[in-house]
Amino acid sequence: MANSAYDQFKEHEGKRYTGMKIGRGHKWKYDAGDWMEKKLTPDKWEFHYSVVKRRKGRAPEGSGAPVGTAYNWYILGRQIVTKLDANSYTTELAGMKYKLAHKRADKTSWSASDAAQRRRLVQILREAIAEIERQGDAVAPRGRNGAAPARKQAAPETARRRSEAARRAQRQRRRAARPSRRRLNGARLRKA
Repeated sequence: MANSAYDQFKEHEGKRYTGMKIGRGHKWKYDAGDWMEKKLTPDKWEFHYSVVKRRKGRAPEGSGAPVGTAYNWYILGRQIVTKLDANSYTTELAGMKYKLAHKRADKTSWSASDAAQRRRLVQILREAIAEIERQGDAVAPRGRNGAAPARKQAAPETARRRSEAARRAQRQRRRAARPSRRRLNGARLRKA
């Protein structure tokens, strides 16, 4: 039996889940960390960031995941940096993160196999591509210097509603593409 609100089953789009309730949030403080990056092509960089993050404020007694729980997140984000001087930049990272799997504190294996995590990642990337395409291929108006004006990023709630709508539409397309049992049985009867 679930011993905390965190462990109790909740429902979202017809699926059951445990963990934080949809719509809730956290604010974290990141310790000084190291961001390492390596240029791979003219416009592609590989990066690694490792740091301890700490909750701003205190977690309510008995809330949240047990100590030792691990998560495998995939992050799609946008980093905006502005050079301040020879050695300094301001940086802002905003985007979405998706859980591929988790490992409970008392388990040694992830909640999904490597293959299942890859399939989930492919699904996430396809949904992201569909969302970008839905935003339109309209040519953005250009400023005086020829650069496209900065686009306002959709609020997380709006982005979440859009991705939920994309998942619903994808499920409907799959159902429509699958032949119904009634149609299959009718085809078998005609062949016989």
